[in-house]
Amino acid sequence: MFDFHVVGGTALRTLIDVSRPDIVETVRAAYLTHEAGDSVNPNSYFLRFPDRPEARIIALPAHLGGDHRVSGIKWIASYPRNIERNIPRASATLLLNDPETGYPFACLEASQISAARTAASAVLGAQELTGGRVAARVCLVGAGVIARNIAEFLAAQNWSVDRFVVHDREPSYADALVRRLGELGYRAAREDSFERARADADLVVLATTAPRPWITAPDTFTAGQTVLNVSLRDLGPKLIAGAQNILDDVDHCLTADTSPHLAEQLLGHRDFVDGTLARLIRGGIAPATDRPRIFSPFGLGVLDLAVGERLYRQAVEKGLATAVPGFFGETTRWS
Repeated sequence: MFDFHVVGGTALRTLIDVSRPDIVETVRAAYLTHEAGDSVNPNSYFLRFPDRPEARIIALPAHLGGDHRVSGIKWIASYPRNIERNIPRASATLLLNDPETGYPFACLEASQISAARTAASAVLGAQELTGGRVAARVCLVGAGVIARNIAEFLAAQNWSVDRFVVHDREPSYADALVRRLGELGYRAAREDSFERARADADLVVLATTAPRPWITAPDTFTAGQTVLNVSLRDLGPKLIAGAQNILDDVDHCLTADTSPHLAEQLLGHRDFVDGTLARLIRGGIAPATDRPRIFSPFGLGVLDLAVGERLYRQAVEKGLATAVPGFFGETTRWS
């Protein structure tokens, strides 16, 4: 009951590298459990700074039932200026709590977990919206850690892609992702023009650090084109209003000035939302053929719990977790 372990990022990366398909299925199951109401996922809490408006630290508390039965919280910092130092934008920790006693039993480095669950969610959305794992052309917009993870999860899911096109305002970042795609066995090229990059792409992945919409023309995407709005703030509200919109959680996604939230503010209603990914998985929604299809995943704390708890168990089994004896100073009320 009073065991406590720490799992570092190097160990987690090792585990993620060999279990990406399983992580996709873990995320799928977590979405379905959440949709069934067997979870508690409060609003995220944002810590912001007057002198650094672009930076934030976010707390995501949650509880997930089903096969996991775990509670916890992710504490994730997003500092976009980190990329100027060539260090990742995000850093995070995940604390897991026993649902019966409330005692924490593990602390995990969570930037790897967060990136993995984000990528798994995006790839799952792509599979459900396209109806398979085949694309003639995939456009990756933003060439950071999240885009790299999405590429790795696409490869792990055996996506057949004729060609990747990578667009980033910093050409060297795009070149780095092109090289990584080559290592994954794909043909890839850099494209410095967004308009040319997204043209004729079956799948467009938005993974930038943009704080506000910069893709605003309602006709930017064509009917049947699938867009993964992973970064959540690239798209203008009028563009959102003209598309089929699938969210991972409606109430959560319509907050914090995301693109769907801006559309709600503009329109004064939520009728533009077609439903959730879980409903799409269950067959309650059919992918649109007369409009672009946009998946906007806000990123739920229950996903971090599902993936984190799975990786924690694997780390303990493989001897990759560090035990902290005597972490709790008192384990009985009276001696």
